[in-house]
Amino acid sequence: MRISKRVLWLGAMCAGFWNAPVGAMVPQVSLTSGQDTVETIAQDENDLMPSLPEVEEIGPNPAVPEALLKDRFAKLEKSIPLTYHKSSHEFVEYFIYKKANFTRTMMERMPLYFPLFEKALAKHGLPTELKYLSMIESGLNPTVISHARAGGLWQFMPATGREFGLYQDKYIDERFEPAKATEAACLYLKQLYNIFGDWELALASYNTGPGNVKRAMRRSRGTTFWTIYNVLPRETRSYVPQYVAMNYMMNYGYDHGIFPENTEFQIPNDTIHINGYIDLATFCNNASIDFEVLKKLNPQITKKILPDQTRDFVLKVPSVQFTYLMSNRSSIMDSCTRKYLPTGVMVAKADSTKTDSLGGSGSFPYVLASNVQNASGDEDYEDDGEEETIQRSRTKRVSYTVRRGDNVAAIARKYGVSVASLRKWNHIRRNVIRKGQRLVIYKEVKETLPATRIAAKPRPQQEEQEQVAKQQRHTRKRYHTVQKGDTLWIISQRYGLEIGQLKKRNKIRGNSIKPGQKLIIST
Repeated sequence: MRISKRVLWLGAMCAGFWNAPVGAMVPQVSLTSGQDTVETIAQDENDLMPSLPEVEEIGPNPAVPEALLKDRFAKLEKSIPLTYHKSSHEFVEYFIYKKANFTRTMMERMPLYFPLFEKALAKHGLPTELKYLSMIESGLNPTVISHARAGGLWQFMPATGREFGLYQDKYIDERFEPAKATEAACLYLKQLYNIFGDWELALASYNTGPGNVKRAMRRSRGTTFWTIYNVLPRETRSYVPQYVAMNYMMNYGYDHGIFPENTEFQIPNDTIHINGYIDLATFCNNASIDFEVLKKLNPQITKKILPDQTRDFVLKVPSVQFTYLMSNRSSIMDSCTRKYLPTGVMVAKADSTKTDSLGGSGSFPYVLASNVQNASGDEDYEDDGEEETIQRSRTKRVSYTVRRGDNVAAIARKYGVSVASLRKWNHIRRNVIRKGQRLVIYKEVKETLPATRIAAKPRPQQEEQEQVAKQQRHTRKRYHTVQKGDTLWIISQRYGLEIGQLKKRNKIRGNSIKPGQKLIIST
């Protein structure tokens, strides 16, 4: 075979080698060491994708006959066209001869993720063959992050992920959660297809954005992917051919001598509900759970802990350890969740009222318990005639109006709260605040009450704790201050509202909102 070489530019945006780089190219969120997020390089995939691969140009006598590919493309084609093109032929041979290891790895990971993809695609009425797109995007690696900060199986940028309902903070990034990310990808792909009415153009816009595709259509006056091919960005020109080649390889790879060796399947798991602080490393150690297995089951967790404000987080645990966990849950959870805060309030375990997937008491709500003690601080004391009192802590909501010269760190210090909490409560991005902006702060305060008052109106501890938590949730949902980058869609998804309902409550005509505007979320 006569072969000449040409270098295709493959930047940082694809696992097929520019949109979402795979393997050694990509910093990856990890829970392997330390309390904080650790960005590492996926060393175990070094041989999968080089950053600037050379693709062999088809000569007069290609290794795979052109007629064979055309025939097989036609057999595989369903809703999405599998057009034969020189570029798609090049990538077929690239995946066979130069990157057989990558192809083999994709075959091994298919059983792990494809059932999930197929179920979601069927739910939204989308073509089943879209499942191959994630291979090009991320190499079926749920925690991969590109140099452009796109992340997860479907490579969502942070803002786009939030727009489609994927929650992200310092501890949780739902772009890495396979089920939620797949749901978001289905919504986005459906939106793109509705814009263009053509699957090849929709795939191209998933890579480069609908604006760039529309611009290419105006410049070339073309209406299909192949008529605008020459004016698209170079990485996008190869994106659709790569998708075609990967579709082919997953169906005909065996004919070219490529077989999976270590097939991956879903780990059988059960779930528990976490409320409040938990040290996941200690939890795994005491529950005899392999920490790497917990990471694999919960890729959306980006640190080794979940914070105090965690509410109803569904944590997957391997089923093989679930019975042991249930039998020893009190000692296990006490060891990894009990924590004293600077204010003296203790995160303590409340009685469980929820059930796990096996029907047992598998929910672990952890709430702020009142720090109750007698006023004298002495357990054995004589009655001196004074009224007996108790001291307890409660959460107080404070409003603060930003003044000229204020910054997030200074305000957090003033009220004795963390910067991360202040940002989370007020949806602050990049520590940007403006003069006149109203901030909400939740502060623990102590109050002294007569013991007789408490005795006269007894309330079970759990009921009181749930009432406080309910009030806090209600207070937090009452208003939302519009931040830069917010849209009605983002806000409605964040609070579980319909856009029409949100607009009606705030008497909004059209879809225009502006930063600093206060919106009523609940009444």
